[in-house]
Amino acid sequence: MPPEFAEVSVIIPACRAKETIARALDGVAAQTLKPREAIVVDDGSDDATYEAALKHKPRMKGVTLKVIRQGNQGAGAARNRAIAAATQPILAFLDADDEWLPEKLARSLAHMESGDYRLVAHNGWIVEDGEESLIDGARRFREGAQPFVSLYRKGYLDTCTVVTRRDAVLEAGGFDDGLRNGQDFEMWLALLKDPDAKFLVFDEPLSRYYVTPDSIMSHTGRRLSCCLEIAGRYAPDLKNHPGSAIASLWYRIAAVHYEAIQVYRRRKNPLAILITLLKLPFHMIYLTLYFMIVQPPKRRKFLHK
Repeated sequence: MPPEFAEVSVIIPACRAKETIARALDGVAAQTLKPREAIVVDDGSDDATYEAALKHKPRMKGVTLKVIRQGNQGAGAARNRAIAAATQPILAFLDADDEWLPEKLARSLAHMESGDYRLVAHNGWIVEDGEESLIDGARRFREGAQPFVSLYRKGYLDTCTVVTRRDAVLEAGGFDDGLRNGQDFEMWLALLKDPDAKFLVFDEPLSRYYVTPDSIMSHTGRRLSCCLEIAGRYAPDLKNHPGSAIASLWYRIAAVHYEAIQVYRRRKNPLAILITLLKLPFHMIYLTLYFMIVQPPKRRKFLHK
């Protein structure tokens, strides 16, 4: 018979998640191949998130549940705190308002064992206003000749789909707790920037990402600023991969502005659209000059071994 448990720690940052943490933990407990442990870090919630997570311990079906409380420091710091407490060699990421489908871990680990992959992820569903639509990261992964370049350009990894090794995350230095948005995307780039780093995004939709009013994706202006910082930080690494690094930088700058404009369009905010459009040429010129002239500092360690 196949094993019931795998050497996996599930990393769950939570902030004001008392209404959703039970759903997230139920998805962990329902895995056909269960993780050894799940670690919830309550990041300064002002509701009953901590108590709701603790209350769930009897429902975890043999999965050890650790619940840690800290002051509000952001999702990156919460993930780092959970990783520091993790005891298993493999990490799987889940946010407190998202959900895994039952085969998520079994299928992810099967793919991970099939090749020398630093990271494995998969497709998922995005749920907004009760409607599900596919997040097709696998299609974007297959586009172009080099997956890292496509990742830099399009940012197609959904955090609740990612499985990787704890030692690789520690070696990279953990999540940048100074970034209030995009810390997960920055972490994946840090893990995968080496040209020898292999990763995989497979087709099965095995998670649900729920769009909520308090979703981190809702902070549009802040997200744009953080994504531009990340774009400048990793543009030099593109030189180690096939294709034009400057073209990929321009593509990324345009893409994150387009993403912000689409959000503002849905919110019927023409002034924010105009301001974003006016900022685009400035950001293009500034980051191009930064790329050509400035030697970026090395990424510092946010999480130590």
